[in-house]
Amino acid sequence: MGDWLSRLSFRTAGESHGPGIVAILEGLPRGLPLDVGAIDRMLALRQGGAGRGGRQRIEQDRVEVLAGVRRGTTIGSPLALLVRNRDATIDTLPQLASPRPGHADLAGCYRYGDHDIRATLERASARETAGRVAAGAVAAQLLAAVGCRVFGFVRRVATATLAPELPGAGDLERLDELRARRDASRLYTLAPDAEAAMLACVQAAAAAGDTVGGVVEVHATGVLPGLGSHLQWSERLDARLAGALMSIQAIKGVEIGLGFAAAALRGSQVHDVIEPGPAGLRRATNCAGGLEGGMTDGAPLVVRAAMKPISTLRAPLASVDLASGIATASAYERADVCAVPAAAVIAEAMVALVLADAYLARAGGETVDEFVARCAALAERAAALGRPPDASQPDAKKAPLEP
Repeated sequence: MGDWLSRLSFRTAGESHGPGIVAILEGLPRGLPLDVGAIDRMLALRQGGAGRGGRQRIEQDRVEVLAGVRRGTTIGSPLALLVRNRDATIDTLPQLASPRPGHADLAGCYRYGDHDIRATLERASARETAGRVAAGAVAAQLLAAVGCRVFGFVRRVATATLAPELPGAGDLERLDELRARRDASRLYTLAPDAEAAMLACVQAAAAAGDTVGGVVEVHATGVLPGLGSHLQWSERLDARLAGALMSIQAIKGVEIGLGFAAAALRGSQVHDVIEPGPAGLRRATNCAGGLEGGMTDGAPLVVRAAMKPISTLRAPLASVDLASGIATASAYERADVCAVPAAAVIAEAMVALVLADAYLARAGGETVDEFVARCAALAERAAALGRPPDASQPDAKKAPLEP
């Protein structure tokens, strides 16, 4: 995953209609009990949501663990995960003559200097994200071991938007309730009125042979302060999160905290003042979205990603036949009307991967027990920052925590 991860190594392989999607996650500590059922639940969520196309009625995604686990527990070696494709017809599918606007079709032809659209679209397809979700579900299990939880949901579909005050800061303490509410929604959102408006947008686009996009939002709570770094551009956690989210197919914008809205405000309205608190320093607001100077600041992490409408339309757009150079309609491949709910699940997975990497880079540990103990020590040291000195030990100093 390039420079976005430092302690973890994560890659996927596979094509949309090949035998399957493989994910390899390296750098996990030994001793993490792997909940395969939890991975399968996230894979099922990725396939769901109103507006999905016919492919989701064919596939029934389940993960197979090929390596890295013994008796249900990670052993420290690379974890290999496989999600098989039922529609494995890559060798018999026809070639596309005209590139589809909005897809990787034409850009791939420029890159390779040929007309082989099929060879590009098979890997460019969002089917690849099944591997990301499987690996992200594993990362979420590692984060849960140290009290960090990640939650993604749909903020907007087309013109229909969830109320800005949802979820509230207090609601984040009830993530199980929020997750149940999201999972019961056809649009993976958090309020019935917003869901109804979003569904109307999806149905109107479907009736017109068109597609819609939207905005997804991911929160992470219980985040250890001081993750990330300010030392190099590639080490800043906000840059890594933005890169990871922008790598998701059809994502065209990312913001953290107030994001673009902060550009219209004054500094006094944007910056989160620091206050003393019984459990350490606290913030009355979280306009920064939990990140300052490339590092976590102790507040919940809040990131959003904007997804463009799906590029394949049932009423095709204008294109050109590459063989003849004659104007024609773009090719049609089976596609969704709306995949914003799936994007919320994929974004949750990508945030979990980046955060798990940041935790491992900060705390280290070859085993889960070591990792948990080091994270607990770091959390205690962070909580002590800003407390009055202990009068009974005026000269006491804590020894630095070695990685």
